[in-house]
Amino acid sequence: MSAADRPVPDDPTGARAGARVRVTSPRTSAARTRSVSIASEIDEQTRLGEVYISSLMRSQLRLAVVVLAVLASTLGLLPLAFRAVPAVAEIRLLGVPLPWLLLTVAAFSEIILLGWFYVRRSERNEADFSDLLAGR
Repeated sequence: MSAADRPVPDDPTGARAGARVRVTSPRTSAARTRSVSIASEIDEQTRLGEVYISSLMRSQLRLAVVVLAVLASTLGLLPLAFRAVPAVAEIRLLGVPLPWLLLTVAAFSEIILLGWFYVRRSERNEADFSDLLAGR
């Protein structure tokens, strides 16, 4: 009888020495990790989901502050410029004082342009966030 044919002394199954044995854990299904999507993290209101949502809110807030700062620095400073340089009030275009034209035509144009810019950037922020959720 060769060494491979002799039974292993402490083995109750009678396995032969040198024979291959597959060892498995009874908890193999528990050892597998499940993949969790970002959307489910947000839906379940986990800490990671809160981080993603607060990131989106922070980027939207940053955009709003930038747009407001640009608007305040241009339109808000116009009356101060008119007060500092009174000669500007004497200038007339088509019979209308220049300050009135600047506060109407230029102001409305700037508000419309800033509104367009804000909406475009806000939609881009949300699209980037959606792409992140989709895993793209």
